[in-house]
Amino acid sequence: MRFKFKYLLFLFPVLLFFGFQLIEKKAPASSEWPEITQNAKPWTRWWWMGNAVDEKNLSKLLETYNDAGLGGVEIAPIYGAKGYEDRYIDFLSSDWLSMLDFTVNKAHSLGMGVDLTQGTGWPYGGPQVSVENAATRMVIQDYEKVDGKALDIPIIFQKKRESQPDAQLVAVMAYDKDNKATEITEYVDMDGKLIWNETGNYQIKAIFLDKTGQMVKRAAPGGVGFTLDHFSESAVDAYNAYFEKAFAGKDYGFRAFYNDSFEVYGADFTGSLFEEFQKRRGYDLKEFLPYLESEENTEIVRRVKSDYRETINDLLLNNFTKNWTNWAHSQSKLTKNQAHGSPGNLLDLYAAVDIPECETFGSSYFPIPGLRRDSADIRNVDPDPIMLKFASSAAHLTGKNLVSSETFTWLGEHFKSSFSQMKPEVEQAFLAGVNHIFYHGVTYSPEDVSYPGWLFYASLNLTQQNSLWPHFKGFNDFIARSQAILQAGKADNELLVYWPVYDVWAEPKGKMEMITVHAVDEWLHPTEFYKQSKQLMKAGYSLDFISDEMISKSQVSKGLIQTSAQNSAKVLIIPETEFMPIQTLKDILKLAENGAHVIFQTKPKSIPGYHADQRSKESVFNQLWASIAFEGGKSKIGKGQVFLSNDLSKTLEELGIYREKLVDSGLDFIRRKVADGTYYFLVNHSSNPISQSISLNTKAGTVMAMDPLTGKRGTISSESTADGTSVTLFLKSGESIFLKTFDEKVDLEIPAWPDYSKSASTTDISKNWKLTFTQGQPKLPAAQSIDIIKPWTGNGDTDADDFSGQASYSSEFDFKKSEGKHYLLTIDKVHESAKIWINGDFAGNSWSIPYQLDISEHLVNGKNTIKIEVANLMANSIRYLDRNKIEWRNYHEINFVNIDYKPFDASNWKTMPSGLGGKIQISEFD
Repeated sequence: MRFKFKYLLFLFPVLLFFGFQLIEKKAPASSEWPEITQNAKPWTRWWWMGNAVDEKNLSKLLETYNDAGLGGVEIAPIYGAKGYEDRYIDFLSSDWLSMLDFTVNKAHSLGMGVDLTQGTGWPYGGPQVSVENAATRMVIQDYEKVDGKALDIPIIFQKKRESQPDAQLVAVMAYDKDNKATEITEYVDMDGKLIWNETGNYQIKAIFLDKTGQMVKRAAPGGVGFTLDHFSESAVDAYNAYFEKAFAGKDYGFRAFYNDSFEVYGADFTGSLFEEFQKRRGYDLKEFLPYLESEENTEIVRRVKSDYRETINDLLLNNFTKNWTNWAHSQSKLTKNQAHGSPGNLLDLYAAVDIPECETFGSSYFPIPGLRRDSADIRNVDPDPIMLKFASSAAHLTGKNLVSSETFTWLGEHFKSSFSQMKPEVEQAFLAGVNHIFYHGVTYSPEDVSYPGWLFYASLNLTQQNSLWPHFKGFNDFIARSQAILQAGKADNELLVYWPVYDVWAEPKGKMEMITVHAVDEWLHPTEFYKQSKQLMKAGYSLDFISDEMISKSQVSKGLIQTSAQNSAKVLIIPETEFMPIQTLKDILKLAENGAHVIFQTKPKSIPGYHADQRSKESVFNQLWASIAFEGGKSKIGKGQVFLSNDLSKTLEELGIYREKLVDSGLDFIRRKVADGTYYFLVNHSSNPISQSISLNTKAGTVMAMDPLTGKRGTISSESTADGTSVTLFLKSGESIFLKTFDEKVDLEIPAWPDYSKSASTTDISKNWKLTFTQGQPKLPAAQSIDIIKPWTGNGDTDADDFSGQASYSSEFDFKKSEGKHYLLTIDKVHESAKIWINGDFAGNSWSIPYQLDISEHLVNGKNTIKIEVANLMANSIRYLDRNKIEWRNYHEINFVNIDYKPFDASNWKTMPSGLGGKIQISEFD
């Protein structure tokens, strides 16, 4: 869509907002933790079931969310619960808008933010979407025309069901035995009779513009209707205009419009496609339909399909994503978008919005000892962090600070996901560049709905009725502290890796190429791009992905490739690539001429797409390549250099670009650059503790350790090395830490970081405990005295086995405390979260592996008291409900399903261990 000048007036405050965000995050005060802002706190998707919301419950729930440490909500209206239809409110009605207004004002009064899905359910659509503007598909009907005989079958649309509307005949094409095409549309009369009798045998293809018929999935009241044609500018304009009219005259004050992943099934066409294809690709696609339909692995099939898919990408990018963002800016709103699942270039689609959003779907395997991962409770999907980097790369390269993630989608079976399982998953997202977590999610549930409240069918369901909720703030604080750092400054990645999207678009199978989270083993894993990126990251290099369009917009400054005012990199890497446009090669060589360093793994084999003058264009490409004139695998071009190398690490080292050797220890990392130094986020997801000297590729005068679990800080002794700085670090399996390296030596006036690697002595306090159940479902079991600490389940007490909630273990012990020592409380097993009080003072939380907490400042010489409140999972109480046939799931639409999308039934579940297990010890450290 052509950018309208009036949008500049509305865009300015949005750009100003981001500018202030960048300035605000640039230079955190010396040794202080960066400010915990609204955006640093985790947000959540907030399902409004049936839009059955009211001011009393909205107010109370937002206060509850705020108290738990959430920074904002993303309103997502969906289907409702049965029996509450009298509370339903139609989407965008005056009553609904009143509830939205109340929600935003209440959230703002609490310092919280609000985003809004621009529709109900997903994908975009609703009653306002006319048949003309609905998602569209291309239907091709085949006929055989025999020489000398008239076609005796009328060319009319063949409906699959009687209620299906008639499709529009777009064109009729005739193909001879060599697939030479002739358009014969004008020879078809009103009744579908073909009045054309050319000599010879012909394959006749009739092209119809049909509607997919897809309705909005999981729609809320007032939101039922057709799915939008995302490829049509006029359809998208009409859709946006509907919301503009609904919101007219009032700024409702929410931050951003949100768009979920592209799930527009079967939509592969729009009314202007053939015209747009001709304009963009230079030939008539109708003449090449046999190749578009074919799945043969031939050159012409691959080239025609690549052109078709590139055109679809152009329409999605320009007519929907950019058009939608420009419109949102005109409404003083930002856009937050999931590009994955679409048929387009993910990098460019993510780059076209204000907040790119990726998704963690399924459960990853981490070799952390004791981390529960029952195969029966997980989906057969392994999240790939490289998939997350498409969103973060787009944000980094275009200077956008926030990278959001729909987090924990189907992490595990309902009611069985713990904070200890969530932590490494969210850390993996942080390592991929995510810094704005959105939970998937929380369901609005009114106060008068009995346990377990209203629940969404595919959610982690961290609602206020979840037995883990009273401990939720501890987990949220961990994320908030982490994101406060991960939103500070800017990404510090030295490499750019070219994503050859044309290789993906040349796949011979199918018509559309949907680039989805669930099919990475098809479109991503087999590629050299993936293999090289993974190897480089494993070796200790930091990188972002770059598209053809991003290359074209990049410049060179002081030898660095400047992708935006906020981002630069040291080298551009072109992995083994089959297809590369001539213009992209020209843009790469221009960067080299201006001083950039470029490494080609191999020569790109060809240019993408079909061209009538293929040989001529290939010759131009080959001449450009030959102009590089490699000698010994390198060439000086202008101010820069171009390398031809299959050993990327060796060439990078030759350029003075060194890997972070700390990865050799088993650590994973990500860096952020700030005004006075560099932040390192270090994570031990290996199976072993790491206790050794590690090197940092940063010259540091002072190094500070920062624990995101507790907020504690301390200085770490460091030594300067030829390559940077050396520090000694101890991290158990499952631990993570931030290091801040200061460019100059500074006096931080904070204690030294304790060395927990070797304990001087250990005191076992596992005996003589009392167990009291304080709050939960279905009823409180009787109090117990415990000789040796153990879970409250599996002891023959049915009430305890069925219980979900909080229970307190308490004890007394004598202890000899020495001045200047550090004391670490360790618990072998926590099922699933613990809050700890020593001598009546709250000492902190323990909900992640390793279950430990420094309690030095709370211990006293002599007699001490300890209370450990444990929150377990909802699983046992849900099993109780199902075994006793107590109805709790009764929703319209999909109702409630298990992780395999089958009817949910917990009656046969085994008891989930609950409480504390193993030993409880206090270790002394110097």
